[in-house]
Amino acid sequence: MTEKISETSKNEESASLDFVRELVTEDVRKGRFGGRVQTRFPPEPNGYLHIGHSKAICLDFDVASEFGGVCNLRFDDTNPVKEEQEFVDAQLEDIRWLGFEPANVYYASDYFEQLYDWAVDLIKQGKAYVDELDADQIREYRGTLTEPGRESPYRNRPVEESLDLFARMRAGEFTDGSKVLRAKIDMASGNINLRDPVMYRIRHAHHQRTGDAWCIYPMYDWAHGQSDSIEGVTHSFCTLEYEDHRPLYDWYLAQIGVDLHPQQIEFARLALTYTLLSKRYLRRLVEEGFVDGWDDPRMPTLAALRRRGVPSKAIRDLCNQIGVSKTNSTVDIALLEYYIRQELNLKANRIMGVLDPLKVVITNYPVGHVEEVEAVNNPEDESAGSRVIPFSGELYIERDDFMEDPPRKYFRLSPGNEVRLRWGYFIKCEEVIKDENGEIVELRCTYDPETKGGYAPDGRKVKGTIHWVSAGQALDAEVRLYDRLFNVEDPTDFPAGGDFTDNLNPDSLQLVTAKVEPSAAELTPGVPVQFERKGYFCLDGKHSSPEHLVFNQTIGLRDSWAKIQAK
Repeated sequence: MTEKISETSKNEESASLDFVRELVTEDVRKGRFGGRVQTRFPPEPNGYLHIGHSKAICLDFDVASEFGGVCNLRFDDTNPVKEEQEFVDAQLEDIRWLGFEPANVYYASDYFEQLYDWAVDLIKQGKAYVDELDADQIREYRGTLTEPGRESPYRNRPVEESLDLFARMRAGEFTDGSKVLRAKIDMASGNINLRDPVMYRIRHAHHQRTGDAWCIYPMYDWAHGQSDSIEGVTHSFCTLEYEDHRPLYDWYLAQIGVDLHPQQIEFARLALTYTLLSKRYLRRLVEEGFVDGWDDPRMPTLAALRRRGVPSKAIRDLCNQIGVSKTNSTVDIALLEYYIRQELNLKANRIMGVLDPLKVVITNYPVGHVEEVEAVNNPEDESAGSRVIPFSGELYIERDDFMEDPPRKYFRLSPGNEVRLRWGYFIKCEEVIKDENGEIVELRCTYDPETKGGYAPDGRKVKGTIHWVSAGQALDAEVRLYDRLFNVEDPTDFPAGGDFTDNLNPDSLQLVTAKVEPSAAELTPGVPVQFERKGYFCLDGKHSSPEHLVFNQTIGLRDSWAKIQAK
């Protein structure tokens, strides 16, 4: 994906609805579900939401809104071993940050009693039984895609015996893994999900909401469809891996005889290059210390993107652009970066920040004098106004804005060359000062006092404009420069015997001490600004303080000089 994207592809609306909206439109037209549309977003609170979830979130909430319906949030809290209240709180915050407010917040645990009663009914109907095979045996008996499964020796145990054992499972008489409740469907089915799936397993674990009231917990497939029906969901959107689960979703609902049988619709999930979106892998990155928590700005979690200053609108724009389909594909991360830059260019105020400072002394500027120059906050937004910044005879500029022996087409500062200081004056380099190792430590320049604001009254022009900060008033800031966390497009592509962590980018984080203009101390954490000519950054809400400013890089600007050098 190249950085340049055609105006047609960005702005032209599709001539037809995507397949999900077509199906919903047809249901409404026919009066199915009474013409009502209700959706839900059902995350498991076992980690932080990531950008892959954003596609499902946008689809669930947008479709409900477009059809005058509601979208609820339901936490699938059926596995207390992995779930925590921290994740519940974080996921709700992430959804709101994306711009959506659930009509209601529910939990699968709200329905544990009803699910249990329905399971008892299935046992009474001879459609469920307590099995004593262990997990490995169940897997072995299930068969393969080409071979039918075998019936468990406990499959035809008397109904009364299964009822008694299931009640004792709930009462806590048995150890974890010693017994399960399975649906009795068809061990020869071509769909492995219908080969007597497990409905309940024993977990003696404290639940973040129900405490120790339960020691048996429903499997996702048993809880999901029934929860949808209880809540009044009409359209249950799932990613493609659940397509093979739909017959089981429908079978369960048919057996319990509910009045409302929601329609499950599957769509392709969001995948990005250079990005891992598996919670299993993300959890390892956190627990093994490869990153500094779930909200480390290099992570693809929504919390991390928010901390990094990525605007939520850019994520929504990405989801709208890629649309909804039935075919899995991987989106070039450059498309997300494009939308981030587009949004920040319009909304982010500008300040001066120098990441690799080189001192400049203006020899003909009045010694000790400090003046104020006016700087526009955002040239894309007139309402953003302006600010004043200090200017003096001692400045810092970027080290790479000076070359002692420049090549052609280099229009920044060099000996004898004149450049414009952004919002300041024209300066010319007269002398280069080096230390004993031959490294440049200072430039001595002169300025033209008639060029304040960056324009010469005699009409002469300079081709280069560079940014700066006044040395005496500049603030020190720790700046965290981020590169992609992985150095290959597919981080899961590694040689046999290797690991996905082998593809980690060792240079994904670089720390520098920068000089920033005084107004940086007044910025709001998490709200991005543009360091002029360098990129977008935001104060870190976790580590920054008035005494120690910490900035996270959101994204860089496209560097025209780097492109020239690369040719």
